[in-house]
Parts: sequence; C-alpha cells; structure tokens
Amino acid sequence: MKILMVASEAVPFSKTGGLADVVGALPQAVHALGHEVGVVLPLYRMTRLDGAATVFPGLTVPLGAETCFPAVRALVQHGVKFYFVEYPAFFDRPALYATPESDYPDNAERFALFSRAAIEIAQLDFHPDIFHCHDWQSALVPALLHSVYAKSPARAPVLFTIHNLGYQGLFGREMLGHVGLPEHLFHIDGLEFYGKVNLLKAGLVYSDAINTVSRGYAREIQTEEYGFGLDGLLRHRSLVLSGILNGVDYSQWDPATDKFLAANYSPEDLTGKQKCKLDLLKVFGLPEARADRPLVGIVSRLTVQKGADLIAEAAGELMAGDLTIVVLGAGDAIYEELFRKLAAQYPEKVAVRIAYDNAVAHKIEAGADIFLMPSRYEPCGLNQIYSLKYGTVPVVRSTGGLDDTVQPFDGEGGQGTGFKFGSYSGKAMMEAIRAALALYRKPKLWSKLMLNGMRQDYSWGASAAHYIQLYEGLVTARGR
Repeated sequence: MKILMVASEAVPFSKTGGLADVVGALPQAVHALGHEVGVVLPLYRMTRLDGAATVFPGLTVPLGAETCFPAVRALVQHGVKFYFVEYPAFFDRPALYATPESDYPDNAERFALFSRAAIEIAQLDFHPDIFHCHDWQSALVPALLHSVYAKSPARAPVLFTIHNLGYQGLFGREMLGHVGLPEHLFHIDGLEFYGKVNLLKAGLVYSDAINTVSRGYAREIQTEEYGFGLDGLLRHRSLVLSGILNGVDYSQWDPATDKFLAANYSPEDLTGKQKCKLDLLKVFGLPEARADRPLVGIVSRLTVQKGADLIAEAAGELMAGDLTIVVLGAGDAIYEELFRKLAAQYPEKVAVRIAYDNAVAHKIEAGADIFLMPSRYEPCGLNQIYSLKYGTVPVVRSTGGLDDTVQPFDGEGGQGTGFKFGSYSGKAMMEAIRAALALYRKPKLWSKLMLNGMRQDYSWGASAAHYIQLYEGLVTARGR
C-alpha cells in the first residue's frame, strides 16, 4: 500500500507537542512493515532541511479569489518520503500556530493552502492508496476530496486521527469564501458549529474512518464531559471510530542507551539510576542531602488540562510531605507563578524551570523516583510511558491513555506498574501520592514495581500493525 500522511508537524523537522512525535515515528514503523509512506508538512522557519530536492518549483493552488504558487521540496529519511510545502508568506514565522498573545489570524488560509497542496502532491507525484490526516490543520483534506476534488484521480479513502479534541480550528463563516470552500458545506451535518466553521468537524464528517490515540480516549470523547460539543457526532460515527495507542521511540527513550544521562542503567543493573538522581538534584540546584527522599518529577504544559489546578489546590498538603519536587514546563501565567512561588518558599524542596528542554526532560525521567501526571484529560500521554521504561513510578489520573497504560500496583500479588486516582480533585490526587510515598519506604516492593514498569513494551510495532489493518479495511471497502 501507499499511504500519504498529512500533518502540521513532525520530529525532527518541527514540533510543539506529541503530534510531532507520532508523525515522526509512525511512518517509519509502517514502512518497516513493508509499505510505502509519504508525509506532507509545512516548511516552517524552524524546519532544517539537508539535502532536500525541489519537486515542484510552484504548485498552482487556488485560494479563494487568489492563486498561490507554493514550492514543494522533498527528502527521504528512514525510507519515508517527506514533502515540505514552502510558502514563506504563511509559514516563515517565529512559531507554528500562534504568537504569545493569540493564534495567527490567517490560520484558516494557511492550512487551507497546505491541505490543497497535499492533494496536489498526491495527484501529481505520490498517488496514494489512502490518506492519513492528523488533527484540524489537515482536516480540510477530506472535505476538499468530498467537494472540490470529488472527481480527482487522487481521491482515496481518508483515515482521520484526533490527537486532542480540545483543539478544533474554529473560524467565522466568511473563511469559506477566503479559502474557496463551497458554501453548501456550511450546514449542521457539515462544517457548521454554533454559527462558525469547525475544521476538525470537517475531518469527523468527511473522513471514511476516525481514530484517536488510545482506547480510553476513544470512549471518553463520545461523552458530554470530554466531547467538546462534538460528542453527538462522534457517537453517530462510533462504528468507524477506534482507539490505537501511541507507541514510543525507544531508540530515543531508553535508560540503557540515553545519551543525556549521567549514567545508563537497565532492569538487569539499576545502579545508574541513583547517579541520575544525584545529577538531577545538581542540575536543579537542590541539596544532595535530599537524595534519600522520594523525588517527584513533572514535565508538562502548566495548564488546567494537565492538572495544574489540582496541584495548586493541594499545594499546602503536598509541601507538608517529606519529598522533593522538580518541575519543567511552561503554560498559563497563573501556574507558572505558582511554581515560582513554591520554589521561592521551599528552596530546598522545590525547583522549577519555566521552559522546555529536551535534555532536562530526559534527566527528570531518569532521576526522579515518581512521575506525576494528574491530567483532567489525556488523549494518550507519552511521559507516563517514558517513566515506565525509566523505572520512574507514574502517579496518574485514570483518564484516556493514562488509564490504558498504567495499572494499579498490587502489593500482595506484585502486579501493576503505578498509582491511579479517578476523581478530579486535589484530595484524590494526594491519596495516590501518599500511597506511592508509603510504598517507596518498602524497598523490595518498590524495586518490584520499578521493574514491572521497565519491562513493559509500548514500541511502535504493534500500533503500526493496527493502523495497517485500518488502512487495508478502508482500501478494500473503497475497491481500490
């Protein structure tokens, strides 16, 4: 099969979040199973290309009343052909989607051009058996194939993956004219959403199948609590909705080989983990004398979605515990300030870096004893899976992919990989943290728990095989 993925970011070329990790790794895993894979991405200012060839010096792409001529460059990496849509007026900017103050006001035009360019690449060069689109930035591909490109030779079935339903791409109705979408698509069973155009909804309505990044999240988004206004539509399309858990790239996330660590370690020899803990304390300027206390790590966007409000709610009780906390992340100003104040008030117990630093993230995964992820909702989550591999015990809320990947530890049977809590409250979170701290004081059981997690396998092979089953079913149904 020939699969063409369309996405707005992918490592190592561009990244704001987990979407980039998935689109960087999944194509390689699908290719390794014997299929031809292409990926279409925007060429951003941050994108670094070595050895890319110009495939098209100027595609003809209508955009409303205008005609644009984006160039397309390409390179092959790990057997996957990456196409880059080059249009500086839209993509040569400091960030991918927004300024620090707000989203770019022309995001509809930017990603409409990108989606049209992807279809042009499909019909002029790649000729896919199936499109695989990711999140709202690519959701116009199925809508365009349904309408403007209905008779195109590139028309192929579409799988649409939801990475986070909370981001939908909402725009005023006038954007239809700006990007050349037919007005007849604006109705309750099409793109209309409370008087606006909802691009994510385009993916849900016009794709042949939908999936999301864990089985738990696929169930949750069909409920009013997690559906962000689209739960009714998702229930309506439930027969073609599935959940496939994201994998992780163990070539980058394995304590036995991780180049960012002060010492490597494995399930067979854990001695290096203590050296990593000492190194982490040093990196954050915390006293080495605290190495005998449990060290809690947080790597996260500091937002309500990630449970920062629960930490704020329970801050006093958390600080009363005999533990140390290191935090890496950025987000809402109120929660950035919360952690700065805690670090100032408890300088020997709390340290924070308001930033994202890949090397430090690796050091936290290796050097912490406990990893805290109290998310309000979590489509899949990757850090809890990294934590398992690094012998860093996850404490998570039982939602989405967190619920799928962390199993409660049973001290009597010795089964399980971490601690979970259900109710979204500071009280419930603290009960789970206290249970983890109590077990930490029982070294034999704690070692068993660590090793249980380190022996889990969430590599991409199994997930890629599930995607291939979906692709094959869609291609067969279309009769290609």
